[in-house]
Formats: sequence, C-alpha cells, structure tokens
Amino acid sequence: MDNSQTSIPDYQPSQLEAQAQQFWEHNQCFKALEDHQKEKFYCLSMFPYPSGKLHMGHVRNYTIGDVISRYQRLQGKNVLQPMGWDAFGLPAENAAMQNQVAPAAWTQDNIAYMRQQLKALGFGYDWDREFATCDASYYRWEQWFFGKLIEKGLVYKRNAMVNWDPVDQTVLANEQVIDGRGWRSGALVERKEIPQWFLKITDYAEELLADLDGVEWPEQVKTMQRNWIGKSRGVEMTFGLRQPALDVQPQGLEIYTTRPDTLFGVTYVAVAAGHPLAKAAAEQNPALATFLEECSKGGTSEAELAVMEKKGMPTGFHAIHPLTGQDVPIWVANFVLMEYGTGAVMAVPAHDQRDWEFAHQYGIAIEQVIEPIEAEQTCDLSQAAFVEKGRLINSSQFDGLEFEAAFNAIAGELERQGKGKVKINYRLRDWGVSRQRYWGAPIPVENGPEGATRPVQDADLPVALPLEVEFDASGGSPIKKMPAFYELGDGWQRETDTFDTFMESSWYYARFCCADNHEAMLDERANYWLPVDYYIGGIEHAILHLLYARFFHKLMRDFGLVESDEPFKRLLTQGMVIAETYYRELPNGGKQWFNPADVEVEKDDKGRALSATLISDGQPVVIGGTEKMSKSKNNGVDPQSMIQLYGADTVRLFMMFAAPPEQSLEWSDSGVEGANRFLKRFWRLLHQHLQAGQPGELDLSALNEEQQDLRRKTHETIKKVNDDMGRRITFNTAIAAMMELTNSLSRFDALDPLSLAVAREAWEALVVMLSPIAPHITHQLWQDLGRGDQLLSASWPLVDEQALVRASITLAVSVNGKVRAQLEVSTAASKEEIEAQALADERVQKHLEGKTLRKVIVVPGKLVNLVAQ
Repeated sequence: MDNSQTSIPDYQPSQLEAQAQQFWEHNQCFKALEDHQKEKFYCLSMFPYPSGKLHMGHVRNYTIGDVISRYQRLQGKNVLQPMGWDAFGLPAENAAMQNQVAPAAWTQDNIAYMRQQLKALGFGYDWDREFATCDASYYRWEQWFFGKLIEKGLVYKRNAMVNWDPVDQTVLANEQVIDGRGWRSGALVERKEIPQWFLKITDYAEELLADLDGVEWPEQVKTMQRNWIGKSRGVEMTFGLRQPALDVQPQGLEIYTTRPDTLFGVTYVAVAAGHPLAKAAAEQNPALATFLEECSKGGTSEAELAVMEKKGMPTGFHAIHPLTGQDVPIWVANFVLMEYGTGAVMAVPAHDQRDWEFAHQYGIAIEQVIEPIEAEQTCDLSQAAFVEKGRLINSSQFDGLEFEAAFNAIAGELERQGKGKVKINYRLRDWGVSRQRYWGAPIPVENGPEGATRPVQDADLPVALPLEVEFDASGGSPIKKMPAFYELGDGWQRETDTFDTFMESSWYYARFCCADNHEAMLDERANYWLPVDYYIGGIEHAILHLLYARFFHKLMRDFGLVESDEPFKRLLTQGMVIAETYYRELPNGGKQWFNPADVEVEKDDKGRALSATLISDGQPVVIGGTEKMSKSKNNGVDPQSMIQLYGADTVRLFMMFAAPPEQSLEWSDSGVEGANRFLKRFWRLLHQHLQAGQPGELDLSALNEEQQDLRRKTHETIKKVNDDMGRRITFNTAIAAMMELTNSLSRFDALDPLSLAVAREAWEALVVMLSPIAPHITHQLWQDLGRGDQLLSASWPLVDEQALVRASITLAVSVNGKVRAQLEVSTAASKEEIEAQALADERVQKHLEGKTLRKVIVVPGKLVNLVAQ
C-alpha cells in the first residue's frame, strides 16, 4: 500500500479508550438480563481482595475472563460477567492497626480505587450486580442459611485442637502455617483447644468425589481434590488395653488401617500428644508432660509431618494385639495428630518408612511379615522399610496370601471375633468455620447457660458487625471486649467469633445472579444463570475454595435454592505473571531487592542478560532470575503506569500474546512495546485502506488469483481464531494468526474496487476478531469502517468453506532425498501429470543429468521424490 498518506489520524489510546468506556457505561452495554430465547453464558473470574491496588496477576486473570466473555457475546450468547469484592479478612485488621483507620473505611477506599482501575482496563462487567462481602445485605443471607443448616443438623460445635497464631490472635488453617509460623505474622504457631463451629462437609464426601467426573476441569485440579478428599478402603479395629490404660479408655484403642495385611508386623502403637492416654500418662511423668507441650508447638500439616524429625516417648501403657493377644507398647509420637483418624496408629516398622525411622531411633523391634513377589524387588530392612504389597509371611494361618486375599481374610477374622470391620474412610475433615478475628461476618448464634446454643431468629438478622471499633495493643478482636455487642441478658450472649472468609467466597457466584433481591438469598434467576460456564482463577485455590464452593452449592441445592449439582462447569487456572529479580547481599545475610524499572541490564546480541547495574548509583546488582511478581521481591510492575504509558489495549494484548493462559507469563518491556507497535500499525494500515477508495461489490466469480489468495487467508484466519478462542483458549496463537493476516493485507497493493472489497472483508473480520482482546481501538475502527457504534452487537465472522479451496498447491521435488525444486501444481492434477511436470522442471533436470531414473514416488499434497543412479 501507499505509505505516503499524511492525513491518517493519530492513534491516541487515552482519548479513544475514555470515549469507548463512556459509551459502554452510558448505554449499559454489559447489563445482563435473563433472556430465555438466547443461550446463556456465565463467565466469572475469582473476585479480588480489595488490597488497594491491582497487580499484574489481577490484570491477567480479568483480561482472560473479559476476552472469553466478549468472544461468547459475539457468538450471539446472553453473557453475564459480574464483579465484586472478597472484602473480609485479616489484612484489613492489620492495616487498621498500622494506619489507625477502621477496617470498613480502609476497605471501602480500596474498593473505590480498584473499581476505577478495572474500568480503565475496559472490562465488560455488569456493575449493577456489584457487592462486597462485608456488606450486611450480603452476609445477612449467609447468616440466615447457617441457621437453616443448624436446624437440619449439618452444623455442630465442639472443642477442637487448632493452629493458634498468638500475634494475630486467630485460628489458622494448615495451609496458613509455613515452617511452623503464621503466614502473615511470622509468629510461632501454637496448638490450642478451643470451641469451634463445624459444617458437616464429610456428609458430602462421596458426592464431592463422584461429581468431579462431570466437570470440565484441569486433571491436575481434579487430582488435587480427589487426594484432599482421600477416599480409602480399610479396616477399623480395636486394640484392647492392659491396666491401668483400661481405666482411662475402657472401650479400647480404635485404629484404622488400609494395610490389614501387615497386622502381624505391629511392634508398637503410636498415639497423638492430645490423646487421652498420652495425657493420663503425663500426669505421673514430668518428662512426658514436657514432651507433650513441645508437640503442641510442632508442625501441623501432613507435609510438615512427613519431613520433620520423628520424636516420641513411651507412655508405659500397653495395648493387646487383636489377633495374637500379645502386649504392644504404646508410645506418644509427634507424627500423629488427633485431627487425623482416631489419634492412634498401629506401627509396622518393617513395612512403613515413617514407622521404620521411629523404630530405628528408639530401638523398637522390626518384624517382617510381607515378602516381595516380583523378582526385581528386594527387601533389606537394615536399609529401609519394604512398603510394596506382596505375600504374607510370619502371619499365622494367613501366610502365603497376597494383598487382596489377605485383606479380606484378616478383615473377616477380626469381624468374626467382634474386633473389627471393613470401613470406607475419607481424609477429608469437617470444615471448621469459626475465626476469632474481628473483620468477618458474625456467626449468628446465641450462647446460653450450661453450653446451650440457639440460632439467631430470622427477624433479628442480620447480626451486623459493629463498624466503629478501636484496636488496642493487647490484640484480639475488639467485639470480644464490647458488652454492648454481645450481652443479651438472662445469661445469654451473642457469639463473638466470625466466619472463615471461605464462607463468603463459597456462594458469591450464586448471589451475583440476583444481587438485587433483598427478600431472599436466591431466586429463580440463579437457575437461569447457573452453573457458571467458565470460572477463571489461580491454581492456588484448587483445593479449599473450590471444594468449599462445591459443598456449599450442594447444600443450597438440597435446600431447594438451586437446581444444578455443581457450581462451575468449566475451570481455567491461569499461570503466574513472573518478572526478573535483582538484589544485593546485605551484611546481615539478607537481600535488598530492586525493582526492574530501577535497573539497567546489559544484554548480548541474542537478548540474554550479561550484567545489571542500579541506575541510581551505577553499581552492579545480582540477577536473581525470574520469579512471581511480588512485593517481597520488589519485581512488580504497576498496571496503572503501563496503561498511562501505552493504553489498556496494549496491556491486554501483551498479556494475551505472551503465553497461553495456563502457563506462566514472563513480563517483558520489549514485549509490551511490540504489542503497542502492532496496534499502531493496525490503526495506520486500516486507515490507509479507508483512504484508498470505495470498495465495490464482492463478486466471487470475478476474483483473480491474488484476490483469491487474500480471501483464502482471511477465511483460514477466521477458522483458526474461532477455534483458538472458542475451543482451545489459546489466545496467543489466535493473535499470531491475526498478525499474519494483517501482514498479508499490508502486502496487498491492488486498489481497484473488487480488490478493495476483498480487503474490506478481511479488515472487518479482523476488527471483530481482535475486539475481545483490544476492545477500545476496535470500537473506534468499527465506526471508521462505517459499521456504526455497536461492535458489541456484531456477529462473529462466518467461514466461507469455498474460499478455503485452493486451485493449486506447492509441492517439494527431491532428487535422492534432497529438495531441488518447488512446483506449483493444480489440486486436480493426477499422479502422472505431477510426475511429468516434475521431470520437465529445469532445476530437476540439472540434477538428473547423466543418471538413470530408477523410481518416482508421488506423495499427494506433499512431495515428489525422484530416485536416480
């Protein structure tokens, strides 16, 4: 095309983005209404915690969701894409104490700022459905539902051992304990027994497991959930107790095992530090009491227990083996927790590595009862336990049996003697929903004399969290020090614990369907929109959030609030945004991290980093490699600065082009600049086309070869982009295809009316296909093309299959395996015609001179291979 045009308007992203956003808001373009004449599509990105500022992980997550939503809208679907705020939690309390500002005010200020950031990125949200989980109008229905669950017997209260953060003064989930310390405070976590409220998620364990087969989720996430639920088939058995242990626990010691085939190899029993037998033994043993106190400060997660040093002490008590009748010593071990199983395990050191390590450390007998079956397997118990399934030895009448037969025979004998039975168990434990923090939804329960409890009456809901509070130096929740909040009279007090914030995020997706209903938790609109068709968020939420949301959905279904079985039909777990890190070693052994914007990097001719210096002082810094963008590594890039510099469309385009959604995306300033160059070029080329003249009628019967080629490229691109964006969700390859078509248009110089018509078809298709990714520039270009201002209401371009048909194809011709020529042949040519054309080619003849042609191999559509000597 002629590049001498001078009247092309400048691409000014800040101006056209503001205009587009104003148009969308004024016309309520993204307001979603139920329309039973259209196929619905509910796209949801995991809502953010209002921390005060969007980070690039947010931008990537929400851009993916917006691209999918806009694409589905162009497919003619009725699209819902809402946004809200996961507003409760400890960070607001910590910020309140640091900044002397109430959590409610801090949260609302952050929401206002982040909302503007989201709008500046052009995300197509139905803002009429927005809510924050700290709104009493939201958690009021959570409180109402909790009362209904109490009435149905799906809620209970009991004392439980918890991870207690003495600084944040709250319970922590196992996942929030890192190396024995609180994930936020860094304080050493304590084991503490306090009253807790629980939801009976274990009642739904089997359904939660089975229904994973019906959702379109990454297999990795399904596996993580299956492992967390942890279904196993085993035997529950009773070990009798000798005096004086029998006085402490008259019913004996309940133990569950998935390996009853190893029962004859039991040489000790291990109990948790919190077990009644351990506590009873410690009353007469100060050293044991000290050890129990040490265990209460130890690891709490299974991952930590697996790697920690195995420690224990004998209780002096003995159990009775259920089949041999022999005495078995009872030890306290730090690797046994009361929360898992019965708080007691039978230890088989010959066939369990953990038990083996413990037995070696304390000189306990190791007795082999399983021998290898496979010839390549070895069993050297001096080096390690033999943990494979095999054939029983030293097991009385069960010798010679292999695993399945041994399992059934031993289970049968235990059942015959009344000492055991086969049982299906789950690793999953009931969901403890109590938290001792302030900034959360109050648990709607009243506590009375002698442990009595009752749910708050519906008429008294919501139990609103007092917003005017003061934090003092002693820490803890201020509402626990507010009699005006909790005193009810007649010995009754309002519960001062608040809900785990997973409660709010477990049903927000459903509330978005009918957020304006102030008379009910949900209404019939929930059944129109649910389940969510596409749910997008980080894989760090693969277990708890997704599991709790699935459980909550099934509870709502069983109460008649929704009809579907699962909340999220399809799940996309996007990768992290990573960036280079730079640091200097500090004298105390720590590191000082520097933002990439403050560092100058010297690179080789292939773009590889050679060295880096801090711009401010010119001194070297260490290149630390790429890591997830974070405050701790100071390698974050401010989205706001990028928008101001390049525009939202550039940021969105780079995010979608740099990597497939599931993979990590490495931030690259040069990549952002490249995305900006493409948009500028796209703008310029399309305006050059507009200035080239008026297109004529697209007469398909009159197309010449060049016009046919461009039209074929256009429809190949439509087909590929549609597949990439709709089925494969690989936006990077879709963008690459659009860039290729743009390049083809830049080389298409014909200016006659028919050629302009062919080019116009391509440009219009490109603008529609690019619009989900770069919605602002395409909004303007659609108008420039004379198509009006409602690109959002356009239809996705259709593929003309006839345009894809090629009149000719290019074949490679090789002589003795080496390619010597390229042939342009008719797609209708026979093998004989192709062979004749190849032999007539001068380049081929040159390599056949003086040789005898032995063989001609024609591979249709690919190549011609000539063999000569």
